[in-house]
Amino acid sequence: MTEEKPWSGRFTAPTDAFVEAFTASIAFDKRLYAQDIRGSIAHARMLAQAGVLTPTEAEQIVAGLQQVRAEIEAGEMAFSAALEDIHMHVETRLTQLIGEVGKKLHTGRSRNDQVATDVRLYTREAIDEILAGIARLETALMDAAEREADTIMPGFTHLQVAQPVTFGHHLMAYVEMLHRDGMRLLDARKRVNVLPLGAAALAGTTFPIDRWYVAHELGFDFVAENSLDAVSDRDFAIETVAAIALMMVHLSRFAEELILWSSPSFGFIELSDSFCTGSSIMPQKKNPDVPELVRGKSARVIGALQTLLVLMKAQPLAYNKDNQEDKEPLFDALDTARGSLKVFAEMLPGMTVRREAMRAAALRGFATATDLADYLVRKGLPFRAAHEVVGKAVRLAVEQGCNLEDLSLEALRGFSPLIDADVYQVLTLEGSVEARGHIGGTAPAQVRQAIARARTRLADWGV
Repeated sequence: MTEEKPWSGRFTAPTDAFVEAFTASIAFDKRLYAQDIRGSIAHARMLAQAGVLTPTEAEQIVAGLQQVRAEIEAGEMAFSAALEDIHMHVETRLTQLIGEVGKKLHTGRSRNDQVATDVRLYTREAIDEILAGIARLETALMDAAEREADTIMPGFTHLQVAQPVTFGHHLMAYVEMLHRDGMRLLDARKRVNVLPLGAAALAGTTFPIDRWYVAHELGFDFVAENSLDAVSDRDFAIETVAAIALMMVHLSRFAEELILWSSPSFGFIELSDSFCTGSSIMPQKKNPDVPELVRGKSARVIGALQTLLVLMKAQPLAYNKDNQEDKEPLFDALDTARGSLKVFAEMLPGMTVRREAMRAAALRGFATATDLADYLVRKGLPFRAAHEVVGKAVRLAVEQGCNLEDLSLEALRGFSPLIDADVYQVLTLEGSVEARGHIGGTAPAQVRQAIARARTRLADWGV
């Protein structure tokens, strides 16, 4: 490939070799080749429609661009730092293939609006892939929740046993988080899907371009209204990464629970061997590496968000070379999100649930204490007084080394004469979860209804 700079006419000395390597972006922006070629094809067809190119010239350019794409996909393109970026690689190879007419492609545009278009196209496609990944993980969670709708486990606050819940209810909490993550990405997608092409370097172009033609060709819903903003805006990347960062926080929370639950101290679940590793020195170890990595990778995405925010915070209008640094954090965040969703969705179906261990843990923590307080309130005792009564009953159970339901009726009545034999119905774990039969509650019937609603909601996404 000829390595002539597109701007060499102004300069009398060649670029310093180190500067050339330091300023090149081809090492990471080559992944934009498909978007760059797609945008160039739309631009060439628009120029022909506007009379800037002849139909024959446009056909030559489109055929040449398609050949360039085939060469890149076949691994035949030799990338060079001397050509700086993917745009110049494509244009240079196009000119080699079809001659001087290839140099007409760049009429009415700049690399500034070209790269902004490429990155928006790439981000839009990545959002769609991430939404599909969210849908797969939500489905895996809902399938598991359906299987475990009756499985009782301790619910925690401060990592202390609080009240009994069903495991299905617990899993559905993450479905709700992921749904909100998806909604944020769908909303961000609207602002991603705005066409910058036509802004040229910063002020627009003197050629009679039809920006809406290009927008329709590329599937954009809107055209950027201000040329200065169009070439310098990276809000869309920041907003997308912000939504992904929050999603990764949710995945990190779930990862932390999987790590705790799979430890011998909890023993609530066992992850498939396919998603764990062993120790090089301790033969008994089974380490939950996948959740640990997802927990760790959340930090990368949070860091990418911070990088993009700081990158943009002091830039004057319009385009600056700083914006070359937007791609690596954006690409890394998108890659990390796609990979994390995929590995979790594949890991969950092989998870073994230790139901008896969950039940035993719920029994150990006096999880039905609040149910006893509610029972007394229904009998007419003010809640604060009921709270004190139950606290004394718990203290007695601790002293005797038993559960609340193991205390005799006589012992319980010693704390309040309002307690009768029917109290044992509310002191069981099953009675406790069944009693919470309202929407959003942990009762098995409500969990199944929540799953049905979530499946319908997910189907409406159409992803």
